[in-house]
Amino acid sequence: MEQEDRRLLAALGILVIVMILLFIAGMFLIKPAQVPIQGQADATSVRISGKLPGRVAEFYVREGNRVKRGDTLVHIYSSTVDAKLYQAQSMENVAAAQNKKVDAGTRVQIINSARDLWLQAQAAQSIAKKTYDRMENLYVQGVISEQKRDEARAACDAANAQAAAAKSQYDMAVEGAQKEDKAAALAMKNAARGGVMEVESILEDQYLTAPCDGEISDIYPHEGELVGSGTPIMSVLKNEDTWIVFNVREEMLNTLSMGKVIEVMIPGLDKKTVKTEIFYIRDMGSYAVWSATKAAGEYDSKTFEVKARPLETVTDLRPGMSAVLVGE
Repeated sequence: MEQEDRRLLAALGILVIVMILLFIAGMFLIKPAQVPIQGQADATSVRISGKLPGRVAEFYVREGNRVKRGDTLVHIYSSTVDAKLYQAQSMENVAAAQNKKVDAGTRVQIINSARDLWLQAQAAQSIAKKTYDRMENLYVQGVISEQKRDEARAACDAANAQAAAAKSQYDMAVEGAQKEDKAAALAMKNAARGGVMEVESILEDQYLTAPCDGEISDIYPHEGELVGSGTPIMSVLKNEDTWIVFNVREEMLNTLSMGKVIEVMIPGLDKKTVKTEIFYIRDMGSYAVWSATKAAGEYDSKTFEVKARPLETVTDLRPGMSAVLVGE
């Protein structure tokens, strides 16, 4: 009986040892299931907007349409801006006429009138000079008084001054406007032209065109609605410029370095495998931090955004499709 008890205890001891060995081996050999790293596809989206505030008159495309660079997308009408253009053009015409008038100089009638006045002043100057000379001779001979001689000299000086003034008026009429007046008139003309160009530049956006090839993904207003300056009208999706974005914990970055080529699986494309190259790595800020759940043995871990661009064009890859990292 005692011998059977010994055998039973020995068997139990061996069983316990075997279980301990199996447990130790499992700790080293059995790895926990790896959680897949999943992201999604994204693409560049270009918003279409213009400087012209007005009413949406007509759309030439619908959501989902493919467009080429330069295709007309929408017509925006503004009666207010049309009126401003008419006003600016009228101001330009006024400034141009004024500038032309200044450049043309003084009218012929005014020049002839000034010339006649100058000739009259010259004649009066000649008579006054002869009169003074005669009075001077008579004064020297003692025929007239000094008072008479002085009066004749004063009349001669006045005639000389009138002749000089008439000559200045004639010269001014011949020369026309001053250089400063001409420069001011030209500046006003250029300023008016600048006003017209400004309104015309705004009206250029009454027909908005596609800035690139792509697909119309969103149209925001409806026909007939008012839109302000800079208001987004629609978005063009550049399907050819796509990438895959992952949000991973920072301890995973040792296998996801800049420029590394990685493979991703696209479930939405019949689980197609695509090679991509990492071109962007950046932390997502303090709001995206994985906090430790235990008091000891763990640490906070930040979340990083990783973007990888396909090395070849992937047909039918659309933004929002899931992508799973392969082999990491």
